[in-house]
Order: sequence, then structure tokens, then C-alpha cells
Amino acid sequence: MAITVAINLALINPSTLFHPKSPNPSKLRAFTLRCSSATSTAVPDLAEIPWKTSDARLVLEDGSIWRAKSFGASGTQVGEVVFNTSLTGYQEILTDPSYAGQFVLMTNPHIGNTDDQESRQCFLAGLVVRSLSISTSNWRCAETLGDYLAERNIMGIYDIDTRVITRRLRQDGSLIGVLSTERTKTDEELLEMSRSWDIVGVDLISGVSCKAPHDWVDKTNTEWEFNSSKRGGEAFRVIAYDFGIKHNILKRLASYGCKITVVPSTWPASETLKMKPDGVLFSNGPGDPSAVPYAVETVKEIIGKVPAFGICMGHQLLGLALGGKTFKMKFGHHGGNHPVRNLCSGHVEISAQNHNYAVDSSSLPEGVEVTHVNLNDGSCAGLAYPAQNIMSIQYHPEASPGPHDSDYAFREFIQLMKKVKVNSRVMAALSFI
Repeated sequence: MAITVAINLALINPSTLFHPKSPNPSKLRAFTLRCSSATSTAVPDLAEIPWKTSDARLVLEDGSIWRAKSFGASGTQVGEVVFNTSLTGYQEILTDPSYAGQFVLMTNPHIGNTDDQESRQCFLAGLVVRSLSISTSNWRCAETLGDYLAERNIMGIYDIDTRVITRRLRQDGSLIGVLSTERTKTDEELLEMSRSWDIVGVDLISGVSCKAPHDWVDKTNTEWEFNSSKRGGEAFRVIAYDFGIKHNILKRLASYGCKITVVPSTWPASETLKMKPDGVLFSNGPGDPSAVPYAVETVKEIIGKVPAFGICMGHQLLGLALGGKTFKMKFGHHGGNHPVRNLCSGHVEISAQNHNYAVDSSSLPEGVEVTHVNLNDGSCAGLAYPAQNIMSIQYHPEASPGPHDSDYAFREFIQLMKKVKVNSRVMAALSFI
């Protein structure tokens, strides 16, 4: 039996409806408002609410528990929580192999409206955002972010205070966390998981590297090409070690005229040298550089024999191979707005960065030059060793996502290979005199 509740509101004194200073009180009119609602005396089964409620938890190793709403895959996953300050390019971030083993928290609040990829799959452990876009209006978008992550078994959460968590990470450093949508797991169980897992000393490169050598030919698409300077001339043969390489690094090299062969992280240095490359690229990649001594040994066997260019993880491996040390940063550098000073030119670049480790510049041997410095914390952002034709930078010159200030690094690598090749020809010619 339905009960109707009616409310009558009659305003019968118009004089109470206007301010004493009102210029034209005669225009005010009395009105009657009738509100009614029907309810049932019986309580049927509750209907499904038309909005999503909190169904996920992020439990951090410091004991804090954050309720959130899930999207993408379901289940339980452990990872290191880092924050990224990029305003755009979240899909490039999702597919950046350097994020393997990590939950990426986006400081930009609104996420979910583009479509670009940097590798063959998603490698990060999970995505944390403040607000998940309910529309996908980008003209290249093929599916929602939730569907995209679900197909790739990647967990995501939203409707969580990312600003508070970011401040905590900046204050306490990167934290291990557990994402879970499983109600059967208690907060205590999830906390124990976060405190019993560690990312330090783990070889993450082997899980993201290619399994066999292959040639790369794709260049930067003409509609996205931002450097229109002519790059004609001699093509250089480059061997690119895949420690978790991003597609746009390869595209930029190809756009500069390089013929590229990508090889696995475990590819022997002897095989590389048999291929007689003009230069070797040591790529970006995830995790702790000291956890991959086999890669350090490979770098040692190659440097000094051919020009070498290191990016991110490759930069750190070069530092170790030269006799330096690396260290884990408090919360790392993750984002597309990091200022770097080029000490050779004096120019400041706004760079895209993604790393939790850095080279200790004070540990480097004599002859190795620090060429770039991060202006946020003074950490080493670039190296050069002219005696062995080595150059490296800690950040991403291809900047996908990010600004294009550092694209010149690819040109400098070309110039380095050209100089060495010309010198070798001169020396060969002199040997016949």
C-alpha cells in the first residue's frame, strides 16, 4: 500500500517576499508549492544504485589505507608507488617499459581521453588517478581506458586523493603498496604483502626486453615530425640494446637516418662487435641498474671500441661500467617538466624523465665529464667520456610524452659517429703512406 506525503506551502503575504528597498515590489506574486512523493510500506529488494561505489583499496607499507573505485582489471597486485607530473600522455606512460613493477599515480587530476603507445604492451603494475574521464572524445580513441586496461590485465583505481598521496611520497619517499578489489583479503593481509615485497635488487629488464634481434625501420610520422631540418647524408648502422626501449627513441633515430637493429638485453658484446656497427645505443629500462651485472659487463666490453649513447637506464649502466656508483633516489623523477642545465652550452632544457636511480657524479673516474645537471635537485643528468666516444643523458630526448627541447641529443650522437668514422678513414689512409 502506497503512502503519499504531500507538503503544501502557501505564501499568502506578498509583502514578506521583497526587500524594503526593492524598486518595484508590485511585480512580486504569491505562489503555492505542492510537493509529493510515493513510498511503499513494504521494503522490496534494493535496486542497483546507478553510480559506482568504492570497491578497491590501496594499502601502503606505512600503514595507510585508501578507499577507491576500480577500473580495468580486478584482483590484487603489489608494486612501488611513484607519482608522475605529466599533464598529458598517460597512454605513453602506461606502455613505457621503465614503469615495470610500479603503480603510477598521475598528479594531473583528469585522465582518460587519448590513444598513443610506446611499446608492445602495458608494463606498469597499476594506475592511480583522481578523476576518470567518462567520455573519450579524442578522434583517435578506439576504446575507454577501463576497457583498455581490462584487456591487458592492468588494475586501475580512481576517486582517490592523489594530492595527499603525492605529498606523502615527496615527504617519505617512494612506498610499496598493494591494490586490491578482493573483499576476502583483510587490510592486515594486504599490509603484510606490502611490507614483504621489495623492488630493490630485482632484475626487471629481462621481463621487458625483446627475445630476439630485429630490424627497426619506422620513422616519426610526418604529421608529428617537429624537427624539419635536413638530415641527408651518410646513414649510420646502430645496434640498440633493448633494456625496455621506447618506440619513439627508435623512431627518432630512424628519422635521423640510422639503420637500426634492436637486440635483447642479454645479447653478447662479441656478437654486437661482429656486426660492425657505427654506434651502439643503450636504452632506457626499469628498475635497479646494479641488479643487472650482466648488462654492465656487456657495456664494459663495448665501450671504447665503438661510439656509445646511453639513455636513462643506459646512462646508469655506462656510469657503472666506467667505475662509478648509482643510488636509489628518494622518490625519483617522473614527468615531463623537469628542468636540466646543459653545462656545455649553458642552455636549460625542460625534459621528460622517468627513473628512480641516479649516477653518483662524485664516484666517477677522472676524464668522465658531467655534461647535464637536474636543476631541481642537482643530480647528474648527463655524462661524456671523450676519450672513449661516450655520451649519455639521464632523461628522454624523444620526449613521448613531453617537450622536444632535447631532441638535439640524437643529432649529437650522429655527429659523434660521423667524427669517429672520418677519423678511422684518415688513420687507415695514413697507414698506407
